[in-house]
Amino acid sequence: MTRRSILNIRTMTMAGRVITMRRCFAVLALFSVLSLPPVPARAAEIVDGAFVAEALKRGAIVWDVRDAASYQRGHVAGAVNVGEALRVLRNPSTEDFIETARIEAILGGSGINPAREIVVYSTRGHVGAYFAHFAIRYFGGQNVSVYHDGIDGWTDDKRPLEASETRLAPVRLNLAPNPAVAVTTAEMLARLQDKDVQIVDVRTPDEFAGLDVRAIRGGHVPGAINIPYEENWVDPDTAGKLARREVATNRGMSLKSDADLRNLYSRLDANKETIVYCQSGVRSAETATVLGKLGFRNVKVYDSSWLGYAAKLDAPVENEVFLNVGALRAQLTAMQAKIDALEKALAAMRSPAPK
Repeated sequence: MTRRSILNIRTMTMAGRVITMRRCFAVLALFSVLSLPPVPARAAEIVDGAFVAEALKRGAIVWDVRDAASYQRGHVAGAVNVGEALRVLRNPSTEDFIETARIEAILGGSGINPAREIVVYSTRGHVGAYFAHFAIRYFGGQNVSVYHDGIDGWTDDKRPLEASETRLAPVRLNLAPNPAVAVTTAEMLARLQDKDVQIVDVRTPDEFAGLDVRAIRGGHVPGAINIPYEENWVDPDTAGKLARREVATNRGMSLKSDADLRNLYSRLDANKETIVYCQSGVRSAETATVLGKLGFRNVKVYDSSWLGYAAKLDAPVENEVFLNVGALRAQLTAMQAKIDALEKALAAMRSPAPK
């Protein structure tokens, strides 16, 4: 056998060993992947009760954002609570987020870590759940869902409730706002002339038209399209019907089908930047989440919303109406007089009759 033949044999042997080793590494890598615990896909924007039940099994945080009294009367077994999120996390005067350090203390103290998978819920269709969803995303959360039907859907499905408080281990948080999910007043003004930006006003038609003034000025952002957030529901007038006692349940607040929602927002381009606003950034959070569910690529909430925009007096407004402070004061004085008279009448009814 020639030296060349011997070298060829050695080369083939070494190549075979390399191939065998590669196969061994591939098998080991596959085994390692198969041995890992299943990792859930990024949570859907809006979920049902079955999703919540499975999320609990895999260790997700379920956050009940209702007030403490409602939570204590009965909640999804395993859900945590910090009180009513709309009140706890917002400044009552400006209706903006409170200081980030306080939010870190509140959420961290209850073990609500935006880095984990989180499902939020309230009552069916309540904007508080969508505000909490926005809050988690605003502070960096990527895996957060809303259970739209909330405690009502959970009880409708006869799923278990508990009254005892669930406590999670506290975590230290270092939160920072995510500019990809919200715009400021300055950013809103900069986009007014941008044809690649569409603006959705989710307030009532009267607010949009300047007939219902809830800030220093009434009206709307120029170029905005008015689609009230209640239009996302099967029956947009459910809240009114409940107040008038025309219906017994809030099932009308269930979400419309995807097909009906797409039809509702057919005037919008899912590929454009979409800015959604309301009075203070709460109602808009619901519509923003619905648009995300429908596949809109770049949806942002104008957090300060109309309160912030109207207060900037040089910002252009369509259907502009200024608040009549004198008339409002007169109305409040008259209302207080009626309250005083009612309290006096009630006190007289409670007083013992003279002997």
